[in-house]
Amino acid sequence: MKKPAKQIAILGGSGFVGKYLCQRLADLGHQITVLSRAGASCGDSTLIPATRVITADVYDVKVLAGIFQQHDVVINLVGILNERGFSGKGFQRAHVELTEIIIQAMLQAGCRRYLHMSALAAGEGQSHYLISRGQSQALALAAADQGLHTTVFQPSVIFGRGDSFINRFAQLLKIAPVMPLACPNSRFQPVWVGDVAEAFVLAVDDQSLVGETLELGGPAVYTLKELVSYTSRMLGLRRWIIGLPGWLSWLQGQLMDFVPGKPFSSDNYKSLQTDNVCRENALPSLGIEPRALEFEVPGYLLCGGKRQRYQRYQAGARRDY
Repeated sequence: MKKPAKQIAILGGSGFVGKYLCQRLADLGHQITVLSRAGASCGDSTLIPATRVITADVYDVKVLAGIFQQHDVVINLVGILNERGFSGKGFQRAHVELTEIIIQAMLQAGCRRYLHMSALAAGEGQSHYLISRGQSQALALAAADQGLHTTVFQPSVIFGRGDSFINRFAQLLKIAPVMPLACPNSRFQPVWVGDVAEAFVLAVDDQSLVGETLELGGPAVYTLKELVSYTSRMLGLRRWIIGLPGWLSWLQGQLMDFVPGKPFSSDNYKSLQTDNVCRENALPSLGIEPRALEFEVPGYLLCGGKRQRYQRYQAGARRDY
């Protein structure tokens, strides 16, 4: 039996995960509203059927409450990996203050279903990123006392076409014959963006997930150096990847704080002191078989003839990925 379509408001819907999620929700017949300060300049999000992008001050409770009155579900995908400065105020604003405002607005509007994006190891370690993620998800879950029906998602690092993880290392490897790599032994359980989006989609209607915190990971665990080395091999590049010891990793983070765009930072260094690995991966229990990194990355990392050869290999192996 087909479930009725819902009106779904998404904050952060124009980002990497948001574009996948909006498309999947639209495919199922849901009506989506993406809230953004950029409005109609959100690019691909404006092209997805059944999706409207509106300009809104997401830090204004009254504005959000007025929008949420017309919606059944609110999804918060907003997150930052770095901030301007070093105080943690940027993380607090994006993760904690915004969550508080969303909760207040939902309660005022009478909208109860809330899906909250967090991160693996949220609340652990000493980085502003993980601390603020932990605080925001605690607020979301505590709002159950006020009638909010919350599900929290904690993905490991997310990969897929358009990601800022594998693609960032690919860009660096193309220009750097030698790569000094901070925290090379940090462990990750990379999860495909399509699997993350599918977990959110299932939670829209699954009331048994209310109050749950779902860890999302892929089928395998890798060190950071293994992931960078794999990316180098996929690109057909011979690169010297030098794993830095602890003090040099710390120093790299301190120095990169002052590089425009902060490709790495002292806060990233602190986050990497905590492994990004699931204690219990929720994807199989949701009926989702985690997609392997090796079956997705070549499809968007390679180009031209290399991609065609890889696709022929997949076809010959009779795998549908």
